[in-house]
Amino acid sequence: MAKPEIIDLLNAGVHFGHLTRKWNPNMAPYIYMERNGIHIINLYKTFVKIQETNAALKKIATTGRKILFVATKKQAKDIVAEKAKSVNMPYITERWPGGMLTNFVTIRKAVKKMAAIDRMKKDGTFETLSKKERLQVDRLRSKLEKNLGSISEMTRLPGAIFIVDTTREHIAVKEAKKLKIPIFAMVDTNCDPRDIDYVIPSNDDASKSISKILDLVTSAVSDGLSQRKIEKEAADEKDAVKMEQAAKGEESKVEDQKQKVDEKTSMEDSLKNDEAKSVENKKK
Repeated sequence: MAKPEIIDLLNAGVHFGHLTRKWNPNMAPYIYMERNGIHIINLYKTFVKIQETNAALKKIATTGRKILFVATKKQAKDIVAEKAKSVNMPYITERWPGGMLTNFVTIRKAVKKMAAIDRMKKDGTFETLSKKERLQVDRLRSKLEKNLGSISEMTRLPGAIFIVDTTREHIAVKEAKKLKIPIFAMVDTNCDPRDIDYVIPSNDDASKSISKILDLVTSAVSDGLSQRKIEKEAADEKDAVKMEQAAKGEESKVEDQKQKVDEKTSMEDSLKNDEAKSVENKKK
């Protein structure tokens, strides 16, 4: 897990907040000072919060649950998409689909529709459609891919959600809160931290700051996935040893039974021989 350093956070501009007139009073505990009409975030508190967040995210990743990354603002979209892909996690960088979490069954139907169109193209059904119908299907496929392509592998509700700019993504926050899904977020001085389970007080507008925080976060997720893989391999190895021992036990049982049968047969043969000898002796 990559450990945060105060100097790295400072160089990335994580400490720059919003204009003082736009601040949210609930962010007061995380603000260090005011300079030139801008609030400065206390990086020591950010440092502690990053460590707490990373420990929790690693734990979730170890269980195998998915973590949904959300960022629709222009300067964060590409960064979030790249970082989420690197750890094979779902992400939303286009418009947040209403009911994405609270109406997940309907969202899954839309994803399945996308898969059905792909099957049509593979089995040749697509070619039997008219030119106009093909064009309509292609447009529908492109629209679904743009909005939901990044969550096509998310078959159930995520174990957690990571948000960049909670003010902009307030619908995502409400849906996650309603379903009691843990919320991790980069929270700037103009945001309300009360609805967030794991707050990272930081600059959520600068691409350099977003990239730095996401580097640290995805590093923790990657560590959790690696740990899960190691534990799974160890468990598989243990099961293989147990199966091997069980197989050996069955073999030894079969051999014991065979030996008993052989002993019984030899005893019966010896008894028959004794009976035959006694009959011969009587005749004589």
